[in-house]
Amino acid sequence: MKSKLLLITPPFTQLNTPYPATAYIKGFLNTLNVTSVQADLGIEVILTLFSKEGLKSLFKEGNLKSKGKELSANSKRISALQEEYSKTIDSVIAFLQGKNPTLALQICQEDYLPEASRFAHLEELDWAFGSMGTQDKAKHLATLYLEDISDYIVECVDTNFGFSRYAERLGRSANSFDELYEALMQEPTYIDAVLLSILKERIETVQPDLFLISVPFPGNLYSAFRSAQWLKKVHPEIKITMGGGFPNTELRSLSDARVFEFFDFITLDDGEAPIEELLLSLENAKTINEEPLSLKRTFILENGKVVYKNNSTKPDYKQAQVGTPDYSDLLLDKYISVIEIVNPMHRMWSDGRWNKLTMAHGCYWGKCTFCDISLDYIKIYEPVTANLLCDRIEELVIQTGQNGFHFVDEAAPPALMRALALEILRRKLSITWWTNIRFEKSFTADLCLLLKASGCIAVSGGLEVASDRLLKLIDKGVTVEQVANVTQHFTEAGIMVHSYLMYGYPTQTIQETVDSLEMVRQLFEVGILQSGFWHQFAMTAHSPVGIDPEAFGVIPVSPVLKGVENGLFANNDIDFKDKTGIDHEKFSYGLKKSLFNFMHGICFDYELQDWFEFKIPKTKIASNFIKNALAKETILTVKPTAKIIWLGGKPEIEYFTKSKKGNTWEMMRMTFHHKKESFDIQTNKEEGEWLVAILTQLTVTNNKVYTFQELKTEFEKQLEDFELFWYSKPIHILRDYGLLIL
Repeated sequence: MKSKLLLITPPFTQLNTPYPATAYIKGFLNTLNVTSVQADLGIEVILTLFSKEGLKSLFKEGNLKSKGKELSANSKRISALQEEYSKTIDSVIAFLQGKNPTLALQICQEDYLPEASRFAHLEELDWAFGSMGTQDKAKHLATLYLEDISDYIVECVDTNFGFSRYAERLGRSANSFDELYEALMQEPTYIDAVLLSILKERIETVQPDLFLISVPFPGNLYSAFRSAQWLKKVHPEIKITMGGGFPNTELRSLSDARVFEFFDFITLDDGEAPIEELLLSLENAKTINEEPLSLKRTFILENGKVVYKNNSTKPDYKQAQVGTPDYSDLLLDKYISVIEIVNPMHRMWSDGRWNKLTMAHGCYWGKCTFCDISLDYIKIYEPVTANLLCDRIEELVIQTGQNGFHFVDEAAPPALMRALALEILRRKLSITWWTNIRFEKSFTADLCLLLKASGCIAVSGGLEVASDRLLKLIDKGVTVEQVANVTQHFTEAGIMVHSYLMYGYPTQTIQETVDSLEMVRQLFEVGILQSGFWHQFAMTAHSPVGIDPEAFGVIPVSPVLKGVENGLFANNDIDFKDKTGIDHEKFSYGLKKSLFNFMHGICFDYELQDWFEFKIPKTKIASNFIKNALAKETILTVKPTAKIIWLGGKPEIEYFTKSKKGNTWEMMRMTFHHKKESFDIQTNKEEGEWLVAILTQLTVTNNKVYTFQELKTEFEKQLEDFELFWYSKPIHILRDYGLLIL
């Protein structure tokens, strides 16, 4: 194909790492030999604004716009210190890019950065960062400094500004296109002007035939439309298409023709096949005004009406066929790491550069009733092989120079995680990775140790509502007791655990909310959760609850649509009333405040009532529920099909003779050198020699993986009573140092 494509992510997503959608599409286009260039306009706009020249221009604009207005004391202070901000900004940005680490010492002296309202609670810094280093504390202070400037921008320059989102209000729950359309009819804002100047330069350099805009979130929507509007006006010959998470979930019932004043095409779900069909159709000189296009899952405007075209017979690509994500063109060395809040998992999202990959398309569970399980991105489950994943990992390490990976799965499959960990260890790769999981019983203590050995540092998973009745209603497939055991396995392996927590699920009672908080308190108190976040249940159109609300005891509230005669725009979030009549919103502050303290290891002795300003019932959960769940004895039997793996190395061997009551026999001492320490085990000579030989066969570098039954058979070819040997003290010691049952 001869077409040239420009792929963009509009402002704003993360500051520390690129959103991967365009990298995935570029990787696929490489397999077709289609030329493409990608850009993350979000980070480019941020770096333009937050520079010495950028701030000078920004303050000039702020002074003009605020003339005659009564500004807050905070904005007055920032304006008065504008020379200090302009003087320090380039050094601070370089520090957050990892290029100026020595500045941390100066930042931490707290007389280097100008300070406004975001620094008001600095007395908490020693508490929050007491065990952390200078670099982390400096990152947090530098983040507060940037947020102060952001507050000034919002008050004096552009009310829609936000670091990880822009004009998000216009995109969220936008059932009608009216408000967004009206905003687009206004003169471009100051931030728009910065965006469009960067876009102009990109268009002139690349000269694309097709312009693809990925819109992952509501906070990217306004900028996407503003970019498309400018392009339509200045370069009407360039075709424009939109795809990504927002249209996939929100625009499935699109019928407002005004949207196509900005875009020529809007594609849904996996973008590979729709984009290929679009390219073929355009190259065959077909236009939407002439003969019908062969399109896949694509909205177009036909005879003044929005039409959904899905007349292509081309199947979707298998995950093995889509290529390795390609991050070239992106400014990988210019992303900035920030520490906004002291939440261990949120810190990982905003700090450090992560290569994004997916172990499997969709969700292997696919049953949770609050989730969009009717949509392809959840419904169609297709894993990638461990071999192919490791090939892609190695490619990306070479391409990006980074060995950190965030697997962005809906829920990574335990069997594939095991296979991936083994392949990482076989190839002797040194990577750091984390992912999202379900807290299911497949995550045994030994599997968690294997994952840790392969470089896994953290997992996040949904406990959702810590109530067995509601977990069953959600169809989560787990119990609170099971979650406790799994989180203990991860924690003991040294893998951080973050839990998504939910309140306000349909039919949830006040008692269940209180009991959920007690469960969460206990999970943190015993130390098996390190991070968490409460969010209020939201009903979406594509979830089982949204599809059949009556079955879940909720009543949808029809939105009052302004300009409904022009057709619907977005359709996903649904307002509803719970038949219980409970105001779940009032629990928000108390739940989040208590969790903040629990994450810092304090206030476990507070009464639950202390977190709320209104009367709540006493919890019905026993104060030792989680401790008792963890104390239950585990059955030591091993399945014959269980795989046996040795993560350690070869021992040093020493023979010696032991005697007792006139009898002597030969013994063998094996000294193993673990990463942290050395340890010995002793056996008789015959068992020791067999053990040394078999451990070599059990290492991950060996292609043959032994099952427990095969191990037993091998032992009994030479020796007797395998069970007695397997449950002996030497094997028990080896189990503590990397002899795993999987």
